[in-house]
Amino acid sequence: MSRFEDLSIGDVVDGEVSGVVPFGTFVRFADGVDGLLHGVTGLEVGAAVTVRVLDKDAERRRASLALA
Repeated sequence: MSRFEDLSIGDVVDGEVSGVVPFGTFVRFADGVDGLLHGVTGLEVGAAVTVRVLDKDAERRRASLALA
């Protein structure tokens, strides 16, 4: 997994599904940081996924993601 600080918008990274909620799926992809795949709910916890970083909030250590 990548370091959160090294990620840029547009990067494609591998991660693991860490949670599924009604509004989307959380993916752990960097240094224990979870990003949100908004609107994606068909994945299972523990599944390996490849995601693209759409937005990054360095102060809150959060990211918006899309399936790559």
